[in-house]
This record gives sequence, structure tokens and C-alpha cells, in this order.
Amino acid sequence: MQGVRRRTRRLIALAVTAVATVAAGLAILAPSAAYAAEGCKVEYKIASEWSGGFTGDVKITNLGDAINGWDLVWTFPNGQRVTQMWNANHTSSGDQVTAKSLGYNKSIAKDASVSFGFNGSWSGTNGVPTQFTLNGVVCTGTIGEPSTPPTTTPPPTGGATAMETVAAMEPGWNLGNTLDAVGADETAWGNPRVTQQLVDSIAAQGYNSIRIPITWDNHQSKTAPYAVEDAYMDRVEEVVGYALNADLHVLINIHHDSWIWMADMNTDRTVVEARYEAIWTELATRFRDAPPEVLFESVNEPQFNNTDDATAHALLNDLNVQFHEIVRGTGGGNATRVLVLPTLHTSADQVHLDSLSSTITALNDPNLAATIHFYGFWPFSVNVAGYTKYNAEVQADIEGYFNRAYDEFIANDIPVIVGEWGLLGFDAHTGTVEQGEKLKFFEYVGYYAKQKGLTLQLWDNGQHFNRTTFQWRDVELYNMMQASWTSRSGTAASDQVYVAKTATVADVSLQLNLNGTTFQSLRLGGTDLVQGTDYTVSGSTLTIKASRLTSLLGDRDYGVKADLHAVFSQGTPWRISIISYDQPTMSAATGASSSFAIPTQFNGDQLATMEAKYADGTNAGPQNWTSYKEFARAFSPDYTAGTISLPTAFWNDVNDGQKVTLTFHFWSGKTVTYYVTESGGNVTGSLT
Repeated sequence: MQGVRRRTRRLIALAVTAVATVAAGLAILAPSAAYAAEGCKVEYKIASEWSGGFTGDVKITNLGDAINGWDLVWTFPNGQRVTQMWNANHTSSGDQVTAKSLGYNKSIAKDASVSFGFNGSWSGTNGVPTQFTLNGVVCTGTIGEPSTPPTTTPPPTGGATAMETVAAMEPGWNLGNTLDAVGADETAWGNPRVTQQLVDSIAAQGYNSIRIPITWDNHQSKTAPYAVEDAYMDRVEEVVGYALNADLHVLINIHHDSWIWMADMNTDRTVVEARYEAIWTELATRFRDAPPEVLFESVNEPQFNNTDDATAHALLNDLNVQFHEIVRGTGGGNATRVLVLPTLHTSADQVHLDSLSSTITALNDPNLAATIHFYGFWPFSVNVAGYTKYNAEVQADIEGYFNRAYDEFIANDIPVIVGEWGLLGFDAHTGTVEQGEKLKFFEYVGYYAKQKGLTLQLWDNGQHFNRTTFQWRDVELYNMMQASWTSRSGTAASDQVYVAKTATVADVSLQLNLNGTTFQSLRLGGTDLVQGTDYTVSGSTLTIKASRLTSLLGDRDYGVKADLHAVFSQGTPWRISIISYDQPTMSAATGASSSFAIPTQFNGDQLATMEAKYADGTNAGPQNWTSYKEFARAFSPDYTAGTISLPTAFWNDVNDGQKVTLTFHFWSGKTVTYYVTESGGNVTGSLT
């Protein structure tokens, strides 16, 4: 292979002063000289600082012989914490931080420098660390003798088991809506071309694997021998190379082809099998000598048209067996490469788990893994049928789903990759599920997957990590996910405290979900509030005192007046927004059904859900098995414009000329009733 370099396997645990070189698969690699520096200098600067947060810049200068791979360790003096780092990976243990080099900046020549940066949190004092250690040597600005010489001993032979390989992939991230886009090239669905910088940035966020979904249909001949375009295969190889350069495990597959042409396998079996064989033969041949950090997934979300489950299971079994035979038959690294097999629809329903289990048992190959996808309890995930909150039913769904995968596979020494996970509502809008409820879901999924030994790969089609700025669009969400990789985080019944603008301010209590942590403090910016004066804690009940709320509300204009943070013994702090509001109001309106929107004065409040019923009490609009409509599909608030739109998708399922009663439910607990009638494509909206 030309574009893919052989990489050492990422260690699951690495001591901060360790010197480590490991084998990739069965091959013996040249050792990596990650040894202690002879001398070094570190410049630590607080580039910017704000209430509760700061940006740090760190510059390392190597004063001795060249080093290849580095760990920089320091201890924060005042309890500061790193929340996000770029140009290095980081881990933390209490106040101690370890920053680790990436593939592109691991080498530092004599008298050369590398830099990285981070965002952090602080409270009270933001002091500068007094000592930095580079590969086990204290950086004093002078040169000493190397404490550990470079190793010249070849690494041990032998490779990781499938279970170890998959465990080393946790956590993972999806390069969604890119090479899997259906169109002329990888930009067809709006994302920029993939670069080494993007992949390095993902590695810098702490991810250990990247799933690269690939759709082949537009780049494969539709006639025998169904050849794949060389240029497209070269591009796939190039992107895989980016991942290996960043020291990531990588998973590649056949993606949207599953519904574009493979779904017709029951009626067009000869062509489907021939096209499938052609793709995997070319892929397996191209990546035959790739390191074992490259994994193959036979097909994404397999589905088959006009079949029952029994027939579909048989078709998928045939494809998975064909995939196994093709790849193993090419030899080389493919003889032992971990191959990933999906369930039907990548579902963890028991019938689908059982079918895949039978396939894996029959193949009798220790280097196989199973894959499923998880987008949560559907009504909560899309905010329909009144499921606005993360509740016991949503949590039970997580546990049942992961328990079934564990019992079927992991308990039998077959690793499981949750190749995609998130919330389905994100496809419409990342605000479909209220922020605090969303955070509780992500916190528990991360925790419970870890308990069951599942490897998670976040689905991101560009809505989470900005592929232009290389920053998280929702840092709060990322922080919650990141914390779940190593610990639990405390949460609360809500992340919102609503206080009516003209009401008398009273004490407000919130139930804390400690999740095995202990409550430490309630913080405003970088200042801890005074327990007993500003708030009290009794068991798991946090009460914010009226006097402190009054000062936070200030002029009591509408909106978020302050953000408090409940700090726990571990994990990320829980934000509590103090909000001044009044009863929302709406105005009469007319317009075309294609663009109808209700003028709305939110008055500091936020919309939770909407009901729609006809005058006789029957449910109106789409999904009429429930009166509560789907957020961001049947209705959508725009707080800046001051409107709630009812799109065509809503009117398509409303009876022409029949009056509909809409009830809008807000997070403060307030409701507004509004009436709409659509006739011949025109809508009239009123308060009566």
C-alpha cells in the first residue's frame, strides 16, 4: 500500500513516564524512540481569562537530542481543570494533567519547539503550574543526562485479540455525511473535504477511533465486472492514511449502498452479490497490508425490500459469509484482521441478535466483532408523544438495549461496536431535545456502555464538531461525553430555574442526581457561593435561597440572567440557568401553508412541545396516534424571529377546512392555546 502507514497500537493505559513500543498485529515494527529528554524548557501562558474559564498556551522547547514522541506532565496548583485541548491529547488524574503528542507533532529536533493549547476552568485563583516534566525529565531550562536511553530492542511479537482491539477503539467518532454522501464527491452533502488537520483535531479531542462511512454507488460501474473508480479508491486510502497518521483505529464499510441497491437482493440477487463481491475484493486487496488498526465492516444498516425477518436474516447471513470469505481469502493482514458484522438494521432486538450470533458461531473465527446502532428510546429521541424529559422509561431502554448486546456477544467473548449513537432528533435540529435532558441521556449512555464493555462511536454528520473551525458547536455536550469516558457526572432534575418577572422571589429547590458523586459547591463564574447563605443542601436536594436569586435576577428583564454550576466530586459541573420570564403570548396571523408561522412573544420562556386536536377531540396532524407532535418536524420555534412555524409536513396530514386546536407547552409550565384552519393552501390562525 502506498498511502497507509503501519502504526503502533494505542495502549489502553500508559503511565506518564513510560517508554512504550508495541507490535501491530503479527508484524514487528521499527521501535519508536519516545525516551526522556536531556533537557527542556516550557513556556506556560494564560492567553485569555474570563469568569470561570481561561485559555492556556504551552510551548515546549527541546534542548537536547531529538525526541520522537512526548508526554508533558504538570500539576495545577489551584484545582483548575482542562476542558478542551488542541494539538495534543490529554488525560487528567485529579490536579495532574498529561498532554501527549499527536502523529504530526511527536518529533522535536534539538532546540526546536512545539506548541499546544487548551481551554480550562478555574475558581478563586488561577495560578501557574510550578513544574513540568517531559518524558520523565523535569524541564529546568538546562541540559542533563538522558534518564532513559532510546530503546533498540524490537517490540514483542503477537497481536491484540478482537476484544482488546475493539476496547482500544473507545471512544470513537463518525466522519458522517462525507465519503458516504450520495453525489459527485465527498462535499455533496455540505461538508468540506477531509484533511489531515481535521482528523488530527478529532484525535486531539481524545477519540481513539474513527468510523469512515463510504458509499460506493456513484463510483462503481453498473455493469460487470462492477469496477470501482481508481481515483475514489485512492481517496479512501488517503483518508484512512490520515487516521493512521493520527494514531487512530479506523473502521471502513459499505454504507448507503445498503438501501440504494443492496436492499433489492431478494429480487436481484445475482447483481447485488456481484457488486458486493467486487467492492470488497478491491477493498481487501488494497488494504491487505494495512496494520490491524484498520477494521472492515461488511455493510451499514442492512435492510431488504419486500421480505419478512426470516428471509432478511438469511440474506444478511449470506452477505456476511461472503464478506468473510472474500477478505480472509486475500491473505496478508486480512487473514487475522478484525471483521465487523452487523445485525439486521443494526438493531439490538433479540431476534436480530440471535440471527447474527448464529452466523458468528458458524464462522468459528476469533477475530470477529458485532455491531449495532443506538439512537435511544424513539419518542424521547425525536421529542414526540410528550416525551420531553429523560425519565425512567428512557433509561430502561438504554439498559435493555445494551444488556441484550452484552448477554448475546460480550459475555461470549465477542466484542461489540455501537457504530453509531446519538439522538435521532438531531437530524432535524440539535435543539429537538432540551439541553439538560439531552445531557442526562448522553451521560448515562456513556456510563452504561462502559459498564457493559461496549465501544461507542458518536454519529456526527457535521452537527457536533465544526469541520471548518475545529471546535465543538456544543462544548457543554462534548464535556459531558468526555467526562463519561472515565467517570460519572452529577446532574439535576432540570438545568433551568424559571422565575416569573413580576412574582415575589422565593427559595427554589432542585433534586440532584448524584450518580455516585458527592456535591462539592455551587459556583457562579469562578466564585463559590456560600452554603447556608446563598444555598443549602439537604441530602440530594439543592435549595437556592431567595436572596441570592434576587441578586442574580437583577433588572429581571426576560431571559437567562445567570448561570450557576453545581460542582461534584468528579465529572463535569451541571449548569443551572436562572431565567426571568412571563406568560408567552401569540398573535393572529394568515399565510400560505408552505410558509405559515405564528407570531410569538416568548417572553424569556422556551417551547417544550405542541398538541394538535380537532374540535371533536381526535388527534390532528402527522403521527395522529398521539396529540403531541414531533418537535422540529411538525412545528419549530425561532426565538430570534419570534415565531413558531408549522411546516408543510404538518399541513399534509390536516383535514382541509377543519379547525385545529393547538396547545403549546412551555418549559416554565405555562401553556398557550391557538386555533388554525387550513383551506386550499391558505391558513388562518387566531386566539379564538
